[in-house]
Amino acid sequence: MKDTLGLLRKHGIQPTHQRLAVAQFVLTTDSHPTADEVFTQVQPGCPTLSKATVYNTLNLLVERGLLSSHNIRGDALIFDAHVAPHHHLIDETTGKVFDIPLGAVEISGQDDLEGFEVTGYQVTLRGRRTASTD
Repeated sequence: MKDTLGLLRKHGIQPTHQRLAVAQFVLTTDSHPTADEVFTQVQPGCPTLSKATVYNTLNLLVERGLLSSHNIRGDALIFDAHVAPHHHLIDETTGKVFDIPLGAVEISGQDDLEGFEVTGYQVTLRGRRTASTD
């Protein structure tokens, strides 16, 4: 909690109890939650938390560079504390989103995009597990 408090202050975010609770959860999870999922997880431990505060806090964390947001599931934005460039894989069976290293996917054909200078890209893969990784 202390590290999250310092991180918020370092990025110029006033650390209210509600913001701290939201940030503590979303900055330490790898689950790529939606705003509603953040609310569901955090609200029991922070009964004064409102959905508006969750949305506002998540947007502030994105604005200050602590989170990234992606519309890759179709139903809602997901929030990701891994802000360095990377790709995602969505497990079609479970809906779980996994981070994929940037170098794991090779992109070709950028030279064919006449009139555009590509400055970045993100690939979203979809698939199912084929074998147990236990």
